[in-house]
Amino acid sequence: MTKLTSRRGLFFGAAAVSAGAVLTGCTSNDPDDGGDKAAADTRPAADDRPGKQVTIGYAGPQADHGWLNAVNDNAHKRAEKYSDVTLEVTEGSNDTAQQIGQIETLINKKVDVLVVLPADGKALTQVGLKAMRAGIPVVNLDRIFNSPQAYRCWVGGDNYGMGLNAAHYIGEKLKDTPDAKVIELAGLDNLELTQQRTKGFDDGLKNYPNIKKVARQAAEFTVESGQAKMAQLLQAQSSFDALWNHDDDQGVGALRAIEQAGRDDFLMVGGAGALSAFQAIKADSGVLKATVLYPPTMAASAIDLARALGQGKGISGLAEFEIPSTVTCYSAVVDKENVDQYMPTGFK
Repeated sequence: MTKLTSRRGLFFGAAAVSAGAVLTGCTSNDPDDGGDKAAADTRPAADDRPGKQVTIGYAGPQADHGWLNAVNDNAHKRAEKYSDVTLEVTEGSNDTAQQIGQIETLINKKVDVLVVLPADGKALTQVGLKAMRAGIPVVNLDRIFNSPQAYRCWVGGDNYGMGLNAAHYIGEKLKDTPDAKVIELAGLDNLELTQQRTKGFDDGLKNYPNIKKVARQAAEFTVESGQAKMAQLLQAQSSFDALWNHDDDQGVGALRAIEQAGRDDFLMVGGAGALSAFQAIKADSGVLKATVLYPPTMAASAIDLARALGQGKGISGLAEFEIPSTVTCYSAVVDKENVDQYMPTGFK
């Protein structure tokens, strides 16, 4: 287990903005404000100024995927921005029994707040409940526990929104194309997140009656599967106008298959927000024109929320004394117009 102690009291708002909440202070305790202010004005919102020391326990899965590595990195770096935060980090594991043991160690250490990205939300629900019953609030990151009693706040991505926004981007590009055809390279079909992304995409396409989805193939979120499944789609579909690929990692393989086939007669939209996708979008020399985010910066926002919990603060811009119970990150579309803004958030 590694202990990271933050060194600086700086604050960068990008991650919090991605989750729809800016954790900067705007609440006044100035006695000159008068006594007729609302009660909410007497309680400061979370901000970057040093406050009560907070120990946050962080338990994530093993970083065996580019996105998961970026999640862990965002959590660590965010904690380092605060002089009043100590981050207790577990080794990380995809074995549920091992991760449960790691979280129980953090509970026994009596950390102030827990941030948990479970390897399996359902399997780790009981340890989340154990922490909450021990008086340790839990920020549940991304993969949700199956009981709301197991966490104080959930922060994560919007899989349905990814599909919806991908469809809107493609729809606007093809709205003047008669009888436009699109295809979809999905992720693992047995995962709910894949099903949600597809549903969002299908619902979004309903706004564009001139567009028809003519093919769909499920891959496995890997480069190899992306290449193999994309090759099959290209062979089966001699012409189409747009492709949505659920994941930028498998998109690396998909782009290889497209290049090998010598195809450049359609536009491609990716998913998640890998650095390689951002670089390809910026270069604008191939079919990849945009990607829809599933931002790993949600982990930085989870640290912000955990710090606010530990210090008994809310979020500026909201009237409530407490942080929200649910924060869903927006699935922004990144294309050539805004890619420079998002480039620092791209994961490898």
